[in-house]
Order: sequence, then structure tokens, then C-alpha cells
Amino acid sequence: MSQWLVSHVPPSLLLILIVACTAGTAILAQAFVRRRFPNLRGDEHNDVTKFAFGVVGFVFAFFIGFVVSAMWGQISHADSIVRTEGTAGAQLARDSHIFDQPDRDRMRQALLEYKQAAIIEWDEINAGRSYAEADKALDRVYAAYETAQSRTDAQEILLANSFGNLEDLSRARAERILQAATDTGPPWSLWAVIIITSGLLLGCAIIYGVEKPANHYAMVAIIGTLVGAQLFLVVELSHPFIGAVSTVPEPLHQVVRTLQATP
Repeated sequence: MSQWLVSHVPPSLLLILIVACTAGTAILAQAFVRRRFPNLRGDEHNDVTKFAFGVVGFVFAFFIGFVVSAMWGQISHADSIVRTEGTAGAQLARDSHIFDQPDRDRMRQALLEYKQAAIIEWDEINAGRSYAEADKALDRVYAAYETAQSRTDAQEILLANSFGNLEDLSRARAERILQAATDTGPPWSLWAVIIITSGLLLGCAIIYGVEKPANHYAMVAIIGTLVGAQLFLVVELSHPFIGAVSTVPEPLHQVVRTLQATP
């Protein structure tokens, strides 16, 4: 569900929808509670609610902070993987100039085909599909370097370095595919805890005895907006390769532009 929302709903609209639903539901619940239980403004009741409010608020803040920090770490790791894949490809492209023209052309063409396939694969993997052409393109890159002839010491050194960069590229791609397939957001158990703590925080605000209705509605609206914003943040950070705050395939595009621009 969260993947569909992040993929198909613009971030600004998604934020408005989640905040409106959260705050709106809390305000409707508050209106019902104030009419149904008009005696909730007693001092003893408020003392208990104030204590519960503080505890629940602390737990909510700590828990949401932990979840957001963990998910931001996933995005940072995904960004590092993509940068490694792009950097290794760019280094291979730069080092290819030292080889004889037939080998150089074969290497650059294979790299270009692989990077173009990897860019297509990006969307396919994030949509839950595989893209076999990227595997074939990577095999052609390996074949291009395995058949290259090193006629000088410099070519021999750079060929050995190129195999190291090729291994880095292949490993980074494998990690990217694995992370895209496994980092799909919090499991249902974690979502259950998020919803429960959010509900408890809103519940404490709703039953808190405030004499003036306007002040009470303002308090519930503010807390509902805060909870909705945090839920939006969790949804957006749930998928490292999808959404407004996800990592992007720009390093792969940069390698393609380099290969296409250099004769």
C-alpha cells in the first residue's frame, strides 16, 4: 500500500491527505467526546491525563525518531551503492582510452549498453519485475575486458585495475537489486506499533479536559497535524528507491552522458 502511494501520489498531495485524515479524524472524535462526556474537565482526571500525555508523547517521539533514523540510514546506504556503481562505471570509461581502438570501442560500447540497461532496470526492479537484459549487458562488459589485449605495461596495469572496478560495479548492482527487493518499508508489526502510539497520543489530547472548546480544538488539530506529518515521513522514507526523498539514478545517467560525449 505504501509503495503504491509513494509511486502514484505527489508528495505534497500525499502530505495534505495524510495530515487532513489524521487531524480531521481526531477533531471529529474530539467533538463526539466533548458532547458525550461533558464531565472530563475535572482536576483529578486532568492530572492523570497529563501524566499519560507526557509518557505517551515521549514514547511516540522516541519511537518515531528511531524509525525515521533507521529508514534514513537505508536511503543513505542505497545512495552510497548507486554512487559506487556510477563511480566504477565512470572510472572504467576513463581508463578505456589507453587501450587500442578495437578494444577501446568494444569496452565503451559494452559499458554504454550496460548503463542504459541499468537505468531501465531501475524502474523495473522498483516495480517488482526483473530485467534480464541488464544481466546480459553486464556479461558483455566482462567479455569485452576478458578479450582485451594488453600490449604495454600501462595497458596491463589499467586492465588489472579495470577488473577491480568491474567487480565493484557488479557488486554494487547486486546490492542495489537486493535492497530494492527487501527494503519495502516497515513490517506490519512495526506499523501496528506506529498506529497504536499515534492513536494513544491523539487519544490523550482528545480526552484532556480543556474548558474552552476553541483552545481544545486547536490543541487537537496541532497534535493531529504533527502525527500526520510524522506518518507521511515514515511512508516517504519506507522505500529507498521510490519517492521524493529516495536515492536517484543520476550517477548512472552521468556515466551514459560521459560515454556518449567522448568519441
